[in-house]
Amino acid sequence: MNKILIIEDDLEINALLADFLKEKGYAVHCQYDGLHVLDFLNKEKIDLIILDIMLPYRSGDIILSDVRKKFTIPVIIISAKETTQNKIDLLRLGADDYITKPFDMEVLARIESNLRRVQFQNSQTECLQYNNLTLDLEKNTAFLNGIELSLTAKEFGILELLMKYPDKVFSKSNLFQSVWDTEY
Repeated sequence: MNKILIIEDDLEINALLADFLKEKGYAVHCQYDGLHVLDFLNKEKIDLIILDIMLPYRSGDIILSDVRKKFTIPVIIISAKETTQNKIDLLRLGADDYITKPFDMEVLARIESNLRRVQFQNSQTECLQYNNLTLDLEKNTAFLNGIELSLTAKEFGILELLMKYPDKVFSKSNLFQSVWDTEY
């Protein structure tokens, strides 16, 4: 059973979504502000997040940014902001989808679509191989000739990037921006 986290401060919308998704067979967790989202995600395996942008204490765009630093969970934004630029900004920030309020139950189709994509990606090999070098992406471990290598997170990230795109030439700034996720 897929687990969905709804982060929405409007009690009525939160309850409506939660009840609807429970009826469709999903396990649903609800939060009403942006304070403890990362703590919750560190404790509980969640398959998809439905995230409002205008939340008390911490806005949804900050939460999205924080989630993207550590997790690859699909995030669907639900927001009353319907400007094209706002949608573009949030998609570039890492949202997987964007639904404008008020919405109909098309949200179910979007959830199913995002979960299908993630399940397809996860069914792909979780290991990268080059000659005697193996990278286990699920366990974040690297092996050379069957011996485990001791790598920092950034070293692992660089190695993963190079092994995923073996025919691409990376400049120092490309590597920095891809692995450190900030301007060079």
